[in-house]
Amino acid sequence: MKILVTGANGYIGSRLIPLLAHQGHFIIAAVRDASRYQIPLEFKDQIEVIGINFNEKDAYKCLPRDIEAAYYLIHNLTVPKADLKKKEKSGAEFFKDYIDSTMCKQLIYLTGLISDNNLSEHLSSRLLVENILKQVSCSYTILRAATVIGAGSASFEIIRDLAEKLPIMVAPLWVSKLCQPIAIKDVIQYLVGVLGNCGCENKVFDIGGPEQISYKDLILRFAKVRGLKRYIKVLPVLTPKLSSLWLCLITTTNFQIARNLIDSMKNDVVCKENSIDKFVKISCLSYESAIKRALEKVEESSILSSWSDSFTFSRLPSNLAGFVQVPSFGCFTSSHKTRFKVDPNILFKAVMQIGGKNGYYWNWAWKFRGFIDKMIGGVGYYKGQLRREKPQPGDLIDFWRVILLDEENRRLLLFAEMKVPGEAWLEIKIKGNELINIATFRPKGIWGLSKNKSK
Repeated sequence: MKILVTGANGYIGSRLIPLLAHQGHFIIAAVRDASRYQIPLEFKDQIEVIGINFNEKDAYKCLPRDIEAAYYLIHNLTVPKADLKKKEKSGAEFFKDYIDSTMCKQLIYLTGLISDNNLSEHLSSRLLVENILKQVSCSYTILRAATVIGAGSASFEIIRDLAEKLPIMVAPLWVSKLCQPIAIKDVIQYLVGVLGNCGCENKVFDIGGPEQISYKDLILRFAKVRGLKRYIKVLPVLTPKLSSLWLCLITTTNFQIARNLIDSMKNDVVCKENSIDKFVKISCLSYESAIKRALEKVEESSILSSWSDSFTFSRLPSNLAGFVQVPSFGCFTSSHKTRFKVDPNILFKAVMQIGGKNGYYWNWAWKFRGFIDKMIGGVGYYKGQLRREKPQPGDLIDFWRVILLDEENRRLLLFAEMKVPGEAWLEIKIKGNELINIATFRPKGIWGLSKNKSK
């Protein structure tokens, strides 16, 4: 079967595609930047990567018309509330029109669990997309999931940050609301299970794990798995905005994601029905089992992708090509060289582990700068690399976005995601027996100490 997967290098798509390919399907992987998607060698003949701007109707002309099924895995979680519905609506309408022009027989959409009429802007936008996609000329299958637990997922990383950083927590009333967490493994199994399943045609299913748990207990039970003692005091005075700021400062998420998530937590998000079990028979992991599985992936450094890899909150456009050549005109540059005696390949392996605990010179100062950045709405100081032995273009490492990793020439190029009055690059390379660090800053306007309008 020829299958289109949108958001192919996202958190869900990157896990779904290998399983579909393993079953023998041919995959069209649609991504914003084709250079960022790396096809697994074992499936190189089964996956075709196409770069596309999902917000432009004409961009869909580059996609094939002979697809037999499609997955819609696009969501603008970091878009401000005022623009969220408009952007989600236009994107869904463009995709529907494209699907109607193809040979597609089934459209599959993964959305949020909707269990109340008093919906947040975030969930109401998901429902809007759902209603648009239901109008496609082919059959549809819609899966509604709540809190997804897996290494690198936003939900898991927020729970992990809270449980591991704070022995005592002051929490708002929404932590008493119920959710039905589901392991990422089970979400993928459902997505695969409904494909070509005639019993799932034109149906909307709720999917969730075997337990309904309060958000408070999500944190406490995570702490128990980790062998930590934690205490949570619930106070009614913490508003959604204050809660968002608090979550933003304590965890690795940014303010807009925190705000959208918390606004959606004013209601219980639990499954109203479980009719999918008639058509897709899987045994879902318990919450503790999902946590243990996620922690194992973290320990093994085998996380396929993280929510932080998304370009939806990046200062950069999705195409990195324009930032590979570091500018020189109108820039401030600082270069430092250090001689070494070890094998350059071994040294470059150490370079590729930059970030997090490995840190930087004056690491405390960078962390403080990251704290200030978060206070003004930036990405702040992340926590190194969540996955892989080496970073890939597009990855977020602390406050840097990876632009280029050239192992052959031993060159790593990073771009600053922090809020700065201009643009900043950090280049680390090895030539001969010298380790070279080059910091480049291109100022913008008076706040960048320059009126230069260099291009």
